Amino acid sequence: MGRQHWKKIWVGSAGNMVEWFDWFVYASFATYFAGAFFPSGNPTAQLMNTAGIFAVGFFMRPVGGWLLGRIGDRKGRKAALTLTVTLMSASAVLIAVAPTYGVAGYGGALVLLVARLLQGLSVGGEYAASATYLTEASDPRRRGFASSFQYVSMTAGQIVGLGLLIVLQRTMSDDALHSYGWRIPFVVGALGAAVVFYLRRNMLETEVYEEDTSHAGERGTLRALWQHRREAFLVVALTMGGTVAYYTYTTYLTKYLSNSAGLSKETATLVSFTALIVFACLQPLAGALSDRIGRRPLLITFAVGSTFLTVPIMTLLRHADGYWSALGLALLALVVVTGYTSINACVKAELFPTGVRALGVALPYAIANALFGGTAEYVALWFKKGGIESGFYWYVAACAAVSLVVYVTMRETKDLDLGRVKAARGAGDGSAESTVTTAS
Repeated sequence: MGRQHWKKIWVGSAGNMVEWFDWFVYASFATYFAGAFFPSGNPTAQLMNTAGIFAVGFFMRPVGGWLLGRIGDRKGRKAALTLTVTLMSASAVLIAVAPTYGVAGYGGALVLLVARLLQGLSVGGEYAASATYLTEASDPRRRGFASSFQYVSMTAGQIVGLGLLIVLQRTMSDDALHSYGWRIPFVVGALGAAVVFYLRRNMLETEVYEEDTSHAGERGTLRALWQHRREAFLVVALTMGGTVAYYTYTTYLTKYLSNSAGLSKETATLVSFTALIVFACLQPLAGALSDRIGRRPLLITFAVGSTFLTVPIMTLLRHADGYWSALGLALLALVVVTGYTSINACVKAELFPTGVRALGVALPYAIANALFGGTAEYVALWFKKGGIESGFYWYVAACAAVSLVVYVTMRETKDLDLGRVKAARGAGDGSAESTVTTAS
């Protein structure tokens, strides 16, 4: 891979890291600020309230996917990526200064809600713009490897967030963290976003986008996406199992270990931090493997593993009695999830032509995340509050089973030439299929 390709990947990934740092620190620090915005009472109920606002952010992601996906296809990947980080910076500032329940009643929760809505808009477009940019900017023979940095950067954002949490836990008292310390990561996120804004203003557009000859009036429109509705539905279905598993073993894991397994917050945080470092390192290795053997084998391996191993892993995690046992189980789970996370960005981007690629990835992916990823934590807590926590384990396994059917029946996308993927009218139904051309 040439120096120019690496520069594009670096800039795209750095911004993605900051975006997801801001997105995930909400979940990571929720145990400290849950009581700040809602009346005192049942800790699980307070977590459900903050998890509900977390889920609301996901329901804005389809709107962000449509808006920023359209901008990405019509104005360029650079324009969309610059706008997403601007929105994320604004949301981080709002959370950092939000008043508590004791000061403004539910007014603070309202500020928190507005901030999460802005974050939902931002991340709804960020994933697709970043996935599209990384896929288009890479060597055609190494798209799996290059696009794996999508989840390297996403996970790096969470690692930095957890690392900051560990530092604060060891340098501040528990009372101070609950009082004001939880605001610190959102200040850091806002500053990081400002730096990335500068970097993205000077980033290079992808050659695939610049060479696109599709009609300008059709780019990024819902009408153009409708011609690829089969691929759009495919994105929703293949995302379903992966996003539930990913959020279960990343954002929810820390709370699960402390709230259900009974580990201390410090130990639970350290388990997540260590597991995520290993997880991030696995992504490029799995992405490179997909460039050799194809995308489908990795996706199928993930789905089979998640379908049959989720229930035993989650059951054993609930009875984990220390750092090492919890870490071993978390790593096993994340190795399985790597089959999805390492390549899902390029698989989705490879399904659509250039003129509708950003929107084609953004909107259906955001819908799937709103329905399954964003609600995963809330569903888990709902099962727990109802006294049937194990029901959530079966829910995760069932979602993976649905995606398994999709992975087994979908076509391989490894050898598609991104510049020559185009719409081909189906006989009588107006559906679209992508033309498969072997990449040189």
